Amino acid sequence: MSDLEQQLAELRARVKRVAAACDQKYAACDRKYAASDKKDAPRLYEISGDEVETAYGKHLERETLYAAHRRHGSADIGALSELPRDLLAALSAGAIADAGPEEWAFLDTETTGLAGDTGTCAFLVGVGRVTPGGFRVRQFFMRDYSEEASQLEALARHLEPFRVVITYNGRAFDQPLLETRYRMHRARAPFTRMEHLDLLYGARRLWKLRLESCRLVDLESQVLGVERQGDIPGALIPYVYFEYLRSRQTTRLLPVFEHNTLDILTLACLTGIVPHAFRDPANVPLRHGSEMVGLARWLQATGDLEGARAMLRRGVDAGLSDELLFRALWDLAHLERKLEAEDAALAVWQDLASAKNPFRARALEELAKHHEHRAKDRAAALRCTRAARAIEDSEQLARREARLVRQLSTARPRVLL
Repeated sequence: MSDLEQQLAELRARVKRVAAACDQKYAACDRKYAASDKKDAPRLYEISGDEVETAYGKHLERETLYAAHRRHGSADIGALSELPRDLLAALSAGAIADAGPEEWAFLDTETTGLAGDTGTCAFLVGVGRVTPGGFRVRQFFMRDYSEEASQLEALARHLEPFRVVITYNGRAFDQPLLETRYRMHRARAPFTRMEHLDLLYGARRLWKLRLESCRLVDLESQVLGVERQGDIPGALIPYVYFEYLRSRQTTRLLPVFEHNTLDILTLACLTGIVPHAFRDPANVPLRHGSEMVGLARWLQATGDLEGARAMLRRGVDAGLSDELLFRALWDLAHLERKLEAEDAALAVWQDLASAKNPFRARALEELAKHHEHRAKDRAAALRCTRAARAIEDSEQLARREARLVRQLSTARPRVLL
């Protein structure tokens, strides 16, 4: 069996397992419908919602409310409405300086493919919003390709009151895909007047050094403490929709709607966590040293060297894995030197040079530079250079050693008068 045939076989097996789970979950609903003796009885497993008509046709809309008193794992849903208006300013580099939670639209799509080319449609678009009564998710569903124009028109109208769209990887996928669909229908996309915050980048800054994966569902589990039961894998969603188009049975689409609403709710709850770290780094109650290191790198990238140094020191003191610790110390030493704290940088390089680690040779080279150019101790510089060459040789180190040997051999002894 070829690699392609094996991959197709594995995919068919996964689809079969998901289909069997859905069949079992909604079997009772199917039996109740089959037992009905009325030909015009409603299909009890139909997706609940409202059929909405626009100038371009009809489509289905569905709204879900997560009440303010509820929690999503460790997150308080009601607290979303109390988030400060300037929360997104730092993470958006000042682009979203003054916009309250009621002006944020949390958007996620379920599509007919993951490639995002012109043949890919967003058959389901969910938009979450913060309200006094809780968090509401409105979903726009096209029951067939002919309903896409109506779906997009209704989505554009729904987004009119919002100033900010918040997504997770939406800058690279969801927004470009939807803009393509609007262009294909010769309609104006609603995103041109909205600021876009893609939370993926902030989440990666904060957690990629701590967690193996920064996928939304993994952050939901690791950060919020929510474990989904019976969730449909995202890669299988296009196939479930194609099966719906063929069979017109909505049973297996119900987990897709639930998957979409949970993704949007998780996105909103993480928006109440991630931007706080960037808004006030000095006072954010981080628990893991790796999070502090990730935040320090962001601070350094924005030019806040003092803040980056302080955060790196906190990360080192909080405890790190050996691999991350040595890298953090290396970065800290360079920050100390940039901030003209030469003694502090020298102390860090000495620590790195005294233990086996990936940065030992480079730390010895920095010590050699210090002894040669600042301390004017060529003998110490030569010792550090030779020690560095024994660990990780390079042409630059060889030239440095030759230069130091030549300088030491030609140095004139002092004459005592």
